[in-house]
Amino acid sequence: MMIKSPIKSKINLVFIPVTDVKKAQEWYSKMLGITEGEFHFDHIFVADHMEGAGLILDSMPMWRDGNGKLPRINVPVIQFGTDNIHESYQYMKENGVELVTEVQHNQFFVFKDLDDNMMMVCQD
Repeated sequence: MMIKSPIKSKINLVFIPVTDVKKAQEWYSKMLGITEGEFHFDHIFVADHMEGAGLILDSMPMWRDGNGKLPRINVPVIQFGTDNIHESYQYMKENGVELVTEVQHNQFFVFKDLDDNMMMVCQD
């Protein structure tokens, strides 16, 4: 008999490490159309009205190394959805976003944010 875990099989929030939470908030707002949210504790921005898991931009003071260096997401572990992958790719290209791949298999592409975190956009 398997023991039932008290932990839900649900992703509540995704934290993205950012150097400057205000700059990151402006950038992510433009790229993802986030219009609302709140700043907390001088290092966190909680985006409101996200579909699916919530999004938090965090300058992560307690997770920095001895030199104050912030950890990076070096593989695309976060995926954002789109109804038009090619339009999304073009939008990011026109906004000077660093694109790691071109559109692959007419399904997805990988980009980097202002802090070199890798993210993915995928056709819904």
